[in-house]
Amino acid sequence: MVRARPVPPSSPTLTRARVQPLRRRAQFEAVLASPPMVQTAHFALHGRLWSADDAAWRATFGAPGPWLGLVVPRRWARRAVTRNAIKRQVRAVAALHPPPAGAWVVRLKRAWPTSEFPSATSAPLRRAVRAELLQLLAQRLPQRLTAHRAQEPAC
Repeated sequence: MVRARPVPPSSPTLTRARVQPLRRRAQFEAVLASPPMVQTAHFALHGRLWSADDAAWRATFGAPGPWLGLVVPRRWARRAVTRNAIKRQVRAVAALHPPPAGAWVVRLKRAWPTSEFPSATSAPLRRAVRAELLQLLAQRLPQRLTAHRAQEPAC
């Protein structure tokens, strides 16, 4: 019989909130109504920070925490294999660098060139997608949120 070891209180699994997926159309519409918060060459990140005072927010999303939706249209990634590989990469990067409490949608806005990446799931394509997502979620989003907080008036 294998016993599970207790998780220490300083474990990152206890301090980080689990990223929950957006499922309903109303959730996607609420987030995509705002302009992109940050962008890269192929991705746009739309988002809304969690607001305790907003009743519509609580009705749409329920519990606070990071919510993540993915929009990878067939127009920009023809093969289902490619679309699913991109979605897996987004989820993996979001698990490593979770966004703050709020609702976020990562949207593919441009196709990856098939002349440069002929295989739907090639290692170079995975590396390129992951590098761009790391730039989006780990670098640009924290910079944008820091700049946004600096502009807010102190109450």
